[in-house]
Amino acid sequence: MKAAVIVFPGSNCDRDVAVALEASMGSKPLMVWHRDTQLPAVDLIVVPGGFSYGDYLRCGAMAAHSPIMREVKARADAGTPVLGICNGFQIITEAGLLPGVLMRNAQLKFICKDVHLRVEAADSIFARNFVKGSVVRFPIAHAEGNYFADQDTLDRLEGEGRVAFRYADAEGKVSAETNPNGSARNIAGVYSANKRVLGLMPHPERLAEALLGGADGKLMFDGLVEALS
Repeated sequence: MKAAVIVFPGSNCDRDVAVALEASMGSKPLMVWHRDTQLPAVDLIVVPGGFSYGDYLRCGAMAAHSPIMREVKARADAGTPVLGICNGFQIITEAGLLPGVLMRNAQLKFICKDVHLRVEAADSIFARNFVKGSVVRFPIAHAEGNYFADQDTLDRLEGEGRVAFRYADAEGKVSAETNPNGSARNIAGVYSANKRVLGLMPHPERLAEALLGGADGKLMFDGLVEALS
């Protein structure tokens, strides 16, 4: 399997996800600069977390127009899997790969902590090692993670099984108390129509090794390698 991690000015989780990918793949992913216009043949593209362009204008809005994103969008349209994590989720929604938008957290504060997520849909290459209805633990670190879409879009996502993860408690109960940022319907991640693109606010790469306090994230990367090798 070959993977590429897109690097923007202000990215700070690109190396984290590269380490997690290497641990699962057994080889280093390609690090592709945002001003590049070509991507080599790869099986997976990761748009990582961070603060691309310093989060100026609107989170992800400037990065969505970087030269490399034209190629990322073309590859996604052709079926290459794309994983957008945190700022990467913001970027790929701004680029039109996923519906909705990420707004300021409801409490207008930056949040950095571990959260529990209920797996809502496991029928994808991203969640093949998870069980629908099970609970995983990933960290969050964002000020603009409040997922919003109009009611028709939310209903369509629900009806098509495109809600990937929801903020929940350790037992899988979803409530207002388990929603860290005000996201509509506690949504933490969504899929594209073909489930080849996943946008996710929490960081699986930050809990991908037991020495770091947990390895739920490694299940995602191991599953991607199994599916794409």
